[in-house]
Amino acid sequence: KDVTVDLGGKDLFIVEDIVDTGHTLAYLLRLLGARQPASLTTCTLVHKPTRRQVDVHLDYVGFEIPDKWVVGYGLDYGDHYRTLPYIGYVEPPA
Repeated sequence: KDVTVDLGGKDLFIVEDIVDTGHTLAYLLRLLGARQPASLTTCTLVHKPTRRQVDVHLDYVGFEIPDKWVVGYGLDYGDHYRTLPYIGYVEPPA
């Protein structure tokens, strides 16, 4: 669903749970940037720099992690582990 308010001249702050390839954040930056905000700031809890396929600027990064499947704090694997009160990783089956 798209936003229903005029974003022109407003300060926007995008908060991502995880930046993996960067495609989602790049899309959001293009979409929201076209609305002519006063500023556009990015923040992610978790960043996997080795998986990055698209160059996007990250203003704030909580943690840089290796290329592992992480779960907890809303991140899930097959709809499981989303409610863990910490970030951990799982080894997907081969």
